[in-house]
Amino acid sequence: MSEPAVDTRTRILEAAVACVERWGLAKTTLEDVATEAGLSRATLYRWFVGGRDQLITETVAWETGRFMTRLVEVIEAQAGLEDKLVHGLMFGHRAVHDHLLLQRILNSEPELFLTEFHSTVPVLDELARDYLVQQLGHEQLRPGVDVDGAAEYLSRLFLSYLGSHGRWDLADRDQVRRLVRTQLLAGVLVPTHP
Repeated sequence: MSEPAVDTRTRILEAAVACVERWGLAKTTLEDVATEAGLSRATLYRWFVGGRDQLITETVAWETGRFMTRLVEVIEAQAGLEDKLVHGLMFGHRAVHDHLLLQRILNSEPELFLTEFHSTVPVLDELARDYLVQQLGHEQLRPGVDVDGAAEYLSRLFLSYLGSHGRWDLADRDQVRRLVRTQLLAGVLVPTHP
């Protein structure tokens, strides 16, 4: 009996992550990934007909999807939008900092990563905006603020702070709460805190 298709694809993607962690984006070959996965190169080409370029692009997208799944799990456990944003920023910061693959690439090959990640950013932004539109429906917006514009604003700021937190310590809950209140929500929601 053959292995389920989704398991083979996942096995290949996991092997690609392991290889990129070990050797970096530029030095990882299809042969490396095939060996790591315990599969033939022909099997890799059946799943990734575009070869190495397609495999690397889909690996970055797959890892991004796994990150987003974990992020959603963290924020869904929170009651209100403010707490969702606070916990999301703290989790995201910690996850980016602790992600071996991402740190290796950012330290050694940032230009290659940015090229690969560039195609994923619009998808992330759209997912975040759609989620925020739903969440903002439960909040009291400032007069003149529309839901779509507020969702886009919050999505871009959230993703921007994950990428570059500036002067804010995203490991400090009090600072993150202040950031969310003063930079993200202050112009969007009717104030509920002094």
